[in-house]
Amino acid sequence: MPLPPAPTKRAALLSPDAHDAPARSSHRGSRRSGESRTDSASSSGSSQPLELFDRHAADAVGGSSEAAPPIRAKAKPAPSRGQRQQPTARREPEAPAPAVHAPAPQQQQIAATQAPARPKRSKSNGPAKLFVLDTNVLLHDPMCLFRFEEHDIFLPMIVLEELDGHKKGTTEVARNGRQTSRTLDALAAAQDADIAKGLKLDTTGHREAGGKLFFQTAPLDYSLPISLPQGKADNQILGVVQALRDLYANDQPGRPKQEVVLVSKDINMRVKARALGLAADDYQNDKTLEDGDLLYAGSLALPADFWTRQSKTVESWQSGSNTFYRVSGPLVPNLYINQFVYFEAPGEPSMYARVTEIRDKTAVFKTLKDYSSGKNAVWGVNTRNREQNFAMNLLMDPEVDFVTLTGTAGTGKTLMALASGLTQVLDDRRYTEIIMTRATVSVGEDIGFLPGTEEEKMGPWMGALDDNLEFLAKGDGGGAGEWGRAATNELIRSRIKVKSMNFMRGRTFLNKYVIIDEAQNLTPKQMKTLITRAGPGTKIICMGNLAQIDTPYLTEGSSGLTFAVDKFKGWPHGGHITLARGERSRLADFASDVL
Repeated sequence: MPLPPAPTKRAALLSPDAHDAPARSSHRGSRRSGESRTDSASSSGSSQPLELFDRHAADAVGGSSEAAPPIRAKAKPAPSRGQRQQPTARREPEAPAPAVHAPAPQQQQIAATQAPARPKRSKSNGPAKLFVLDTNVLLHDPMCLFRFEEHDIFLPMIVLEELDGHKKGTTEVARNGRQTSRTLDALAAAQDADIAKGLKLDTTGHREAGGKLFFQTAPLDYSLPISLPQGKADNQILGVVQALRDLYANDQPGRPKQEVVLVSKDINMRVKARALGLAADDYQNDKTLEDGDLLYAGSLALPADFWTRQSKTVESWQSGSNTFYRVSGPLVPNLYINQFVYFEAPGEPSMYARVTEIRDKTAVFKTLKDYSSGKNAVWGVNTRNREQNFAMNLLMDPEVDFVTLTGTAGTGKTLMALASGLTQVLDDRRYTEIIMTRATVSVGEDIGFLPGTEEEKMGPWMGALDDNLEFLAKGDGGGAGEWGRAATNELIRSRIKVKSMNFMRGRTFLNKYVIIDEAQNLTPKQMKTLITRAGPGTKIICMGNLAQIDTPYLTEGSSGLTFAVDKFKGWPHGGHITLARGERSRLADFASDVL
């Protein structure tokens, strides 16, 4: 039987009353359209029907505005669990607005449009702080001025001087420096702006920023230890923080008491600040996850009692070579679309499947194709473990447009991506060519400028490509001899283009198979730049090892690869797998464990 279209909302985001309703596809533009407008209907004794939906929003989800009956106000019930979990930035005084009892489809639409994709941090109720920003924070994130909610920001004069020194060039740091300068100019040029009293950060449209921006407009009196050189920029910033701490230590007329905190990406700067007794903190807003161990793995082991106790009802049917299972139970709200599930128990048959649908209280599992057998080899490559088989199912699925693969060295990321790409380009003709790129970040000292064309310059960075192509060409050549292998190599090389990331802006890839290697060294902004190059019919594969980040100021929590994995989880056309076991050699596996 044909499956209904995959929903884009997780069951965990729906209210309990909405689980019995048929699924609806949400419309991106109707996020706020489901809010009930109860202010105008709160007059006593009013019998006018209360409309819960915007007429255009009802049309956007496939239903006409006439299909939804008018809903009259009733007594106020207790809020549902889904409403309790929805965070709010600030609490408004409660008004005697009447609550409503909507039928199940309407309740589901309200929950789907109002429930956020991920809970936002509630606004703190403590006193506003004064954050002194280091130059590297502005160069790292030019929008950092608007990330401190209700707190105030102070910029020392030496920070503006350093910012001016970094604005020249075409690097990412230079672009961020110019963007920060334009933002500061826009704030200073706003109407009724007074630098002496502080510039309001919400004047340029960023309503989430409720604080003010202060510049150092007068010399500050401070005394640092003699061991700290007075002319160094870092020490001047520390002196400013010390002077501000003493200045704001007590309440004064027109100047309330405030805690002064230094924000810097430089670890040594924070260590020196704490040694001087000053409060210092890292810039945390760019981190997707606080702990790399919390990263979405893409697979889930079903409990041993899943078929007997965890799953209340099970339906199964056959479609082609795949078997489908519709299951329900307490595990369903924790599942994502395109997440892999597996059941392994001694004495019982194993099951490996992928979540293809989450609807109401049920989920649909689809069994996988076994790429570990010889008859399903992809360009002569067979998978050797469970996670590799999961990854190959994603790589060979034409409905999956974006795949992320993470894992330690030797887990087969590049080999599987190239093998599936060659099969779909040369055999299936699904894509026209393979485009491969990577972040050119050196492990050791840089070797200087390289001669030749763009592909020749990228040659030293593409050693992994050459190694894997040599293996794939040997496996496919068979007994063709030297001429056959040479022809195969020439054919493969003609369909693979090596491009530099520096020239990706403005490009559009049509029907391409794009491989982004060493993606852990990309920032979230660079990752967005690359992924948005995809045109119709293009598939993008991002690979990397989060334990091998070589870019300064990037960590496992703030890497662009972590950012992409977290943002794309649950999307019906994207998938992720963390490869767990290395298959390179016993020496490489042992070295990964003990070194």
